[in-house]
Amino acid sequence: MENDRRIAYFSMEIGLNADVPTYSGGLGVLAGDTIRSAADLRVPMVAVTLLHKKGYFHQKLDENGWQHEEPVEWVVSDFLTHTGVGTTVNISGREVQLEAWKYDVPGYTGATVPVYFLSSDLPDNSDWDRRLTDRLYGGDLYYRLCQEVILGIGGLRMLRALGYQNIERFHMNEGHAAFLALELLGEEVKGANRQTITVEDVARVRDKCVFTTHTPVPAGHDQFPLQMVNEVLRRQEIMEIKQICQWDESVNMTYLALNLSHYVNGVAKKHAEVSSHLFARYAIDSITNGVHASTWVSQPFQELFDNYIPGWRKDNSSLRYAENLPKAEVWRAHRLLKEMLIQHVNQHSQAGMEVDHFTIGFARRAATYKRADLFFQNIARLRELVRKSGPIQVIYGGKAHPHDGGGKELIRRIFQAREALRDEIKIVYLPNYDFDLARILTAGVDIWLNTPRPPLEASGTSGMKAALNGVPSLSILDGWWIEGCIEGVTGWAIDGQDQEIQTHDDYRTDAASLYQKLEQVILPIFYHDREQYINIMRHCIAINGSFFNTERMMLEYVLKAYFL
Repeated sequence: MENDRRIAYFSMEIGLNADVPTYSGGLGVLAGDTIRSAADLRVPMVAVTLLHKKGYFHQKLDENGWQHEEPVEWVVSDFLTHTGVGTTVNISGREVQLEAWKYDVPGYTGATVPVYFLSSDLPDNSDWDRRLTDRLYGGDLYYRLCQEVILGIGGLRMLRALGYQNIERFHMNEGHAAFLALELLGEEVKGANRQTITVEDVARVRDKCVFTTHTPVPAGHDQFPLQMVNEVLRRQEIMEIKQICQWDESVNMTYLALNLSHYVNGVAKKHAEVSSHLFARYAIDSITNGVHASTWVSQPFQELFDNYIPGWRKDNSSLRYAENLPKAEVWRAHRLLKEMLIQHVNQHSQAGMEVDHFTIGFARRAATYKRADLFFQNIARLRELVRKSGPIQVIYGGKAHPHDGGGKELIRRIFQAREALRDEIKIVYLPNYDFDLARILTAGVDIWLNTPRPPLEASGTSGMKAALNGVPSLSILDGWWIEGCIEGVTGWAIDGQDQEIQTHDDYRTDAASLYQKLEQVILPIFYHDREQYINIMRHCIAINGSFFNTERMMLEYVLKAYFL
């Protein structure tokens, strides 16, 4: 029932399945996994996001690797239920009508978490206002600001219109939703029949709000010119909290959330440390991300776990017993998944990949700091490595933001490397990396590669998905991998440079470490000591799979942030 819900979770994007393209990548998929675990654990949660009718975008890659974007068409009514409930927000003096669509996320216990998708595509709105919720991260700064007004202010108003009156905690998943704290202040002022905000109002709102920050990059925190915010909102509260939120000529959404939340966390221990330096006046805790185990464990491994670790879905920590899984059955499950992956790749790319060849996976948003091309830093060295240690093939995936020229250039460089290594290493870049493709890829490769420029990887979750399927990681020590890496046990670290803040993009020492680990350690084990490789696969599940999941993560939020 509506009045039983005590937690409201706000996120600009939520990934529920590939057919509902209202997410762009890790942030949205994490939000979906968070909600699934809330349903599993019967956490009394409701979630709010925007209805992106044109999705993020459909990625097309031409023969040279240039990315082209096309709108995504999907039929909303095939997946969501119209609530018939509406509300309004004032944008630049216009009353913009909003409607809500509902998606119930089920848990294994039969409990559900309702997710409400807000849309401005209503006939009473102007043509421009009707398009406000169409595109995730689309348009200019003004468009983005209007979207964040709809999410934060419109989202809270919609919850009230739907009957959610007893919510005790509002969780802002990144700063996009921070205007909901402003609306909560407005509720306090109106409820006291006053015109101005008091210190007590701020304290009461802080007690209700929880904020998770996801990026250690200063440019990744949304900021809007104060004049633009005043023009859009036309609310005196903005000026009244100006000093509290430390803004001058621009409204920083992260500072708005930081100053009006009683609990703030980063998404890995290292990320919390970096964020504490970035926002030195604030206490920032850490709750390391996870993934929803029963969503990301592939069918062959689900069957294996069901046979030997019954009850793992209800108690993810019991996956620690994976140490005792029969080696032959672990390898049989992996082999089946790899065959499925290679068949998929060859059908879609005619790459001619081989099931018996060591296969590396790398898939995430194509952003320059993620350094997807680090693997190709030294082409001659790669040729030598393959000649000495055995065949390698590499599968890439990931979209660049439409306005990120550097990310698009990164994809093009991978295509160039593919041509340069055509005779030595099979390389493919799969377009439209999405929820479904991630499930195939993270489960079917032999190793998961991650090469960010530290400390810019806040957490990362793709390697966690791989670990649940017995796939070890070879990664830079950043984000979650600092916590998850036990060298030679759960995977391997790329440790060529001092892993503190790197001030330049010199790839050479990191690339040298990557090649050294492959040539001298990983490939010899894979090709010549199968028993040991399977041991490492079991450790991945038992050590990392049993911990880096959203069941553990959600329980931490419950204990630290929701029910104090």
